[in-house]
Amino acid sequence: MPYQYDAELVQVAADLPEIDISDVAAAREALLDRQRQFPPFVLPDSLLMEQRTVPGPPGDPYIEVRVLTPRGLAGPAPALYWIHGGGFVLGDVDSDLETPAHIASALGVIAVSVEYRLAPEHPFPVPVEDCYAGLSWLAEHASDLGVDPHRIAVGGQSAGGGLAAAVALMARDRGGPELCFQLLDIPVLDDRLSTPSMRAYTDTPVWDRPSAILSWRAYLGSGVGGDTSPYAAPARAADLRGLPPAYVVTCEFDPLRDEGIEYAQRLMQAGVATELHHYPGTFHWSSGAGPEAAVSRRMVEDRTAALGRAFGGQS
Repeated sequence: MPYQYDAELVQVAADLPEIDISDVAAAREALLDRQRQFPPFVLPDSLLMEQRTVPGPPGDPYIEVRVLTPRGLAGPAPALYWIHGGGFVLGDVDSDLETPAHIASALGVIAVSVEYRLAPEHPFPVPVEDCYAGLSWLAEHASDLGVDPHRIAVGGQSAGGGLAAAVALMARDRGGPELCFQLLDIPVLDDRLSTPSMRAYTDTPVWDRPSAILSWRAYLGSGVGGDTSPYAAPARAADLRGLPPAYVVTCEFDPLRDEGIEYAQRLMQAGVATELHHYPGTFHWSSGAGPEAAVSRRMVEDRTAALGRAFGGQS
């Protein structure tokens, strides 16, 4: 069906290749081929990056993180713990460094990005437990990293946003780590696939209903369609009280739109300070696909400003 995209995103949407995750291996290779067509990520001069290998979940292999630290950092700084997207089946820590690097550089904070294992080889709960393990390591080593332990935020985009919401639930229920904020950017939250936007958007760019179905099947494995844990699908959580303040982003022509809006509303109803930003004319990950569009720049600026406020009043 025709969609009324923002004028600067019309051609962007038309030029985007289809991502078919019915064959995950082929989709990963196609994504790598596409990434090779673009200039490699260049770390801003203002940052230092270190690769660390840190303990994974108990009894599981170690995991990798990237630690981005502003040069000349004086005193304990806030930290953003970032989780990449990719529908639980695609992506890696090094292909999604631009966002945490921008935030670290713009705000003068530390960013830690985690490499978690992917479905379908590693279905739930492996990815979210990896993410929680990385967050626990960050909190436990805050002093060594120059991090203020009282100003740690968790964030992510798409599946990473859903994992960030899940990690925030786990931190609340397991008694830590302490989080000051959760940034949920176009998050994947609900495996029931029943919202109006999820039913309507069967052919939208980057992400659509068929992709969402395949993604949840890969992530939940034999548990798909069952009594899903809220640590897999945070929309399933019965009680959202006691969670950190939230910033939730939704896009108009995104099947994930309504589950993001509903989760933000439920956070508000549970007494969680929540900021919901909905962007007309946009589609899933349009800010990444068309970064030069004015609405994309505004999305990035709004997100960065919200983190600045959460970390101590910067705007």
